[in-house]
Amino acid sequence: MARILVVEDEPGIALGLEDDLKLEGYEVELARDGETATRLAREQPFDLILLDVMLPRKDGFEVCRELRRAGLRTPILMLTAKTQEAEKVLGLELGADDYVTKPFSPRELRARIKALLRRAAGDMPEVYRFGEVEVDFSRGELRRAGQPVEVTPLEFKLLTAFIRNRGRVLTREQLLDEVWGPGTFVTDRVVDNQIVGLRRKIESEPGQPRYLVSVRGMGYRFDG
Repeated sequence: MARILVVEDEPGIALGLEDDLKLEGYEVELARDGETATRLAREQPFDLILLDVMLPRKDGFEVCRELRRAGLRTPILMLTAKTQEAEKVLGLELGADDYVTKPFSPRELRARIKALLRRAAGDMPEVYRFGEVEVDFSRGELRRAGQPVEVTPLEFKLLTAFIRNRGRVLTREQLLDEVWGPGTFVTDRVVDNQIVGLRRKIESEPGQPRYLVSVRGMGYRFDG
């Protein structure tokens, strides 16, 4: 039984989410403010965190930032009443895995939760190695020649997507769906810039990549 931390300050929505998720067979814990959510997430094991953006004491962005800085890799699904793309992208850059905009369909929310839980439970090793690079999924760390390399949450999610799909060509649209989330509108240049930054951290010669290669007219492929 998966354990879900629901962080929502509106009592009606919180209780509705709790009832719906329990009917789906999940174990649910409620938090009504950001400080409580941060404490619970660090003290107890959860399989997923359902995190509202607008919260008292500490907003969802700050909660997400603190948990990721603390090394917590639990999937985070953000709930937001705001429709600005910039705010959705900010949440993803801080380490959220997906987002749903209020008002949302309970069916869509359940589908997003199941997708994130499946992804988190996929057959990924705790540590994946290629060349002199180590990707430690359990700690959310990247090491090169034994030394830690600083990566952003988006870069780590991008590398995770490539490793999960190693040997397959991924289009920019596929990368946007898997890393930024379905329905996020950012330009191809944003994806390309993230690839360039990631290559600097995993390739001996970023200008002539060995592992993260471009496939002309199609996208990118990871050959690690």
